[in-house]
Amino acid sequence: MSDKFWQTKGLDNMNHSEWESLCDGCGLCCLHKLEDEDTNKVYYTDLACEYLDLHQCRCKDYTQRSVLVTGCLSLKPENIKQFHWLPNTCAYRLIAEGKPLLAWHPLVCGDANGVHHAGISVRGRAKTATNVSDDNLEEHVIHWLDE
Repeated sequence: MSDKFWQTKGLDNMNHSEWESLCDGCGLCCLHKLEDEDTNKVYYTDLACEYLDLHQCRCKDYTQRSVLVTGCLSLKPENIKQFHWLPNTCAYRLIAEGKPLLAWHPLVCGDANGVHHAGISVRGRAKTATNVSDDNLEEHVIHWLDE
């Protein structure tokens, strides 16, 4: 990968390795979310997909995730602008919006745990969504992202 490729390439010009390296490993995209139908505001819950490793904040079966999990979405350059639900800290969203990566991002700070040290990841804050009905999701909305 070229040094600081994210500063010179658009999402649609990145190779597979560059694209994948943008993921900071926060795990937020693997949380169950609610969307207000009137405002389109997205609310994250503390409930994670069963395939999310809650310590590593990475998918346990990344290559098969779309097959294993109904509704699992794969981010692709051609549809990134549709994913308004991505957190405002997400590298894919930041680059799509013409903004720089944040200081704790692993590509910037050189530390794969930068996202965890910065308190951005779901590590220690989420649990696997087992036996929780969709009717009870509102009880699990998190607010630490708003801080």
